[in-house]
Amino acid sequence: MVYKEVLEKARGNIGPYCKACPVCNGKACGNSMPGPGSKGPGNGAARNYDAWQKVFVNMDTICSNAAPDTSFKLFGREFALPVFTAPIGALPMHYSDAYDDFAYNDILIPTAVECGSASFTGDGVDPEIMKRSAAAMAKVGGVGIPTIKPWNNEAVFEKLDVLNELGIFAAAMDIDGAGLPFLKAMNPNAGSKPVSDLKAVIDYAKMPFIIKGIMTVAGAEKAVEAGAAGIVVSNHGGRVLGQTRATADVLPDIAAAVGGKCVIFVDGGIRTGVDVFKALALGADAVLIGRPFVPAVYGGEAEGAKLLFAKLKAELVDTMTMCGAHTLAEITREKEIGRAHV
Repeated sequence: MVYKEVLEKARGNIGPYCKACPVCNGKACGNSMPGPGSKGPGNGAARNYDAWQKVFVNMDTICSNAAPDTSFKLFGREFALPVFTAPIGALPMHYSDAYDDFAYNDILIPTAVECGSASFTGDGVDPEIMKRSAAAMAKVGGVGIPTIKPWNNEAVFEKLDVLNELGIFAAAMDIDGAGLPFLKAMNPNAGSKPVSDLKAVIDYAKMPFIIKGIMTVAGAEKAVEAGAAGIVVSNHGGRVLGQTRATADVLPDIAAAVGGKCVIFVDGGIRTGVDVFKALALGADAVLIGRPFVPAVYGGEAEGAKLLFAKLKAELVDTMTMCGAHTLAEITREKEIGRAHV
């Protein structure tokens, strides 16, 4: 099976909203919610994608012919590449009931580890979603990053107790979950958190803690103040607020402000290994990729996900080779020449 065949197979069972497009650029799904679309006018995901296409790289092959090293160290663990799967939830609602959250995570968590990566997994109104994903991580040495919604702190502490008991190596919170209206109607409800609440969560966690949903320098600085070991520059794929800036556009300023103080991830519209290279050149340490892994699993289960990981790594290696970067540390701003004029 090749990746194109995975997408073709996915179109038969992925449901009415996602089209398993050859390039997941947010244009076909628009504002389909339920579905993988964006909030409001429905152009948030497309804006993320388009922003990366306006970033170009510098080619330089007068250099050593050594093979590029894509390995990445995170919180004392080494990974084969700086690419992690982003949390995806409520699959039967947004895609189809061919897979539920349990089945999707049970496939993707061990597959990511086998490919030298790890999965950020979603939280949900059913507490079993996080418990079961954490149990799947425990089976592969605790490698994975459960991503908790911003519930009240007592509920968050209960979830962290589960993660600590199972020996999970890191956790996250998608603080921008405050923009998901249905969460506010739940008990416990979810919402914005001040620095003091985040600090209490991070102090309680006893593991590296990542704050996802950072889109400003001020937000990044507050996350660092709270003690975050990492941040994810993310607008939730455009799903929580219409008319936000693209992640590629805000990343450089955020990296300049907090680079070296925490690990910087970025997501939103990153679709190729070339995009991964661009993200690192603009100041990220690693990236998250979400939507494309859904058709990969729906169309090929573990094999589909492996093909996508292999594709991303091969593209990253090729770009590093052609740009004269032999390690991730050598992917600097000098490798990125600027933006297209549109």
